[in-house]
Formats: sequence, C-alpha cells, structure tokens
Amino acid sequence: MAAKDELGRRGETLAADYLSANGYRVIDRNWRCRDGEIDVVAEQGDETVFVEVKTRSSTDFGHPFEAITLGKLRRMRRLAMAWCVQAGGWRRIRLDAIAVIARPGTRPSIEHLERLT
Repeated sequence: MAAKDELGRRGETLAADYLSANGYRVIDRNWRCRDGEIDVVAEQGDETVFVEVKTRSSTDFGHPFEAITLGKLRRMRRLAMAWCVQAGGWRRIRLDAIAVIARPGTRPSIEHLERLT
C-alpha cells in the first residue's frame, strides 16, 4: 500500500474513533458504490451523518478542508442518497467533514466541521 493510502486509512480510523468518543455511533466505513465512496457513516440522535475525511501530513499545500469542492459536495449528496436507498430507510441526513493533520512524530490534530450543507 502506498504511503498516501496508509495515511488516508490512518486518518479515517482516527476520525471514526473521534466520532465514537464524541457520542456518535459509527455504522459504516468505506462504503462504495459505482459513483464513489463514503468514508464514514455515523448516527447522532435522529440524524445519519455522512463524513468526508481529509488527511494530510502538513498544511504546506493548504488545509484539508480546502480539498472539499462544490463538486465533491454534490457527489457526497448523491452517495448519501444511494446509501439510504441501499440501507432501506430514510432519516434526516447531514454531511460533515473531518480534517486530520498527522505530522510525523507529533500527535495528530482533528477538526470536525458539521453541516457542510
């Protein structure tokens, strides 16, 4: 596995752990369909939360949140709807993002941006 892929997987694990520690129930990870992938699906209260995780080893090329474009948001909405159809249930949905900055030799920082839409 490439170093970039390992960093991404580590970030997704850190994000899922962060969500669990903050009262969310993680119900799916790395869900895929022909249109793409949802990094983390969680529940909080009466909402199903679809989380895009962006992991970087530094901010030299910008903050991880800067990588979430309008096109990415549109894709997240389509993927969230596809997940709901497959899961067979409709609830309130929310799109969130988590930025993980994992500098080598330091403790990773995690930022959670709720309600992208």
